[in-house]
Amino acid sequence: MKVIVDEEKCCGAGQCVLIAPEVFDQRDEDGIVVLLEPEPAEDRHTAVREAAAVCPAAAIQLDEDA
Repeated sequence: MKVIVDEEKCCGAGQCVLIAPEVFDQRDEDGIVVLLEPEPAEDRHTAVREAAAVCPAAAIQLDEDA
């Protein structure tokens, strides 16, 4: 799995950080998503899928084939 984030779409809601803090963080100055782990380990895939699903701005895309 490969994770792609679109910082331009991100609204800083922070749901991704709450669900998958090993993979996502937020910038202190504006709350925009920071991708910590672009290719997370398999044991984190479920949380990353959930984070992408709940993102209100649809700023997280997943490439399941990568």
